[in-house]
Amino acid sequence: MAHREAIRKKLVIVGDGACGKTSLLVRFCKDDWLGIYVPTVFETYVADIEVDGQQVELALWDTAGQEDYDRLRPLSYPDTDVILMCFAIDSPDTLENISEKWYPEVRNYCPNVPILLAACKKDLRNNAEKIEELARTKQTPVSYEQGRAIAEQIGAAAYYECSALNREGVPEIFQAAARLKLPRSSTPNNNCPCAII
Repeated sequence: MAHREAIRKKLVIVGDGACGKTSLLVRFCKDDWLGIYVPTVFETYVADIEVDGQQVELALWDTAGQEDYDRLRPLSYPDTDVILMCFAIDSPDTLENISEKWYPEVRNYCPNVPILLAACKKDLRNNAEKIEELARTKQTPVSYEQGRAIAEQIGAAAYYECSALNREGVPEIFQAAARLKLPRSSTPNNNCPCAII
């Protein structure tokens, strides 16, 4: 049997600061748990996985979610194959920002790139302290149905919920990313699915 070369895919992860992006990547790549929040400016990881008998090398680009880096983040978008948008189940505002901030930004720079939507911090959905904290501002943790509705609204290829703390749902997200096929371009000379304008 002939050896098949690994397929290379670039995945850029976006979402508000402290929503769980870096913890998700560290859990997947290093099977480790950070436990503390350290803001990311820009970080890359590489993970080799096998899906459907094919080796896939995922280049994972972790981006800053803070507004201070809004002008720097677009530098990570060229040649992206998959966008992973994240929000935190314990922070309804981060879900609102998916449609208000992240989707418009991604569609501006990567109009034809498939999107996966991931709800991070699933372990906090039923956490009594977190529920009480959110209740003080008349909020509740994001429900599965709310996340799914936003995924449909933005045309995400799939919606996942995960917990980097207890590993739940983490590998499935990256297996799905590796399986995603790029849509065929309608313009013959468009070799790059992303553009910086």
